[in-house]
Amino acid sequence: MKINLIVVGKTNISWVEEAVKEYSGRLLHYVPFSITVIPDVKNAASLSVQSLKEKEGEAILKAIQQADEVILLDEKGKEFTSVEFAAKLQAWQTALGNRNLVFVVGGAFGFSQAVYDRSNGKISLSLMTFSHQMIRAIFVEQLYRAHTIIKGEKYHHV
Repeated sequence: MKINLIVVGKTNISWVEEAVKEYSGRLLHYVPFSITVIPDVKNAASLSVQSLKEKEGEAILKAIQQADEVILLDEKGKEFTSVEFAAKLQAWQTALGNRNLVFVVGGAFGFSQAVYDRSNGKISLSLMTFSHQMIRAIFVEQLYRAHTIIKGEKYHHV
């Protein structure tokens, strides 16, 4: 199983870039991992929120393969503790075999209905709201943490 994280737009926050690079590198010890950056929509300021979400959604859907298991990082998704998320990740690994597991972080306004319709599930990282850029660093760290939990390593302290 390969894991891909799809994100909308580049980040201009240096600590987010550094954290994502750090934990992405650590993750490669456990699983093939990649990040797909969907370019920002041109002339986004002139579009309605709905139009912007639809254009971002079209680009997200182009980056997803038919067989991919797609999980949206969404405020209305299911919440997990780190240990519960590790167990869910392990279940996906068993169930998916060679299929890809794709997590998606939407743009600033979330997802289009077409992306929701294509998804296989939603998870939330917190009841609090984080910027779509910060979520990248937080989520990649949680993926790394989940793998260390699965392997019984000491990174996660109970």
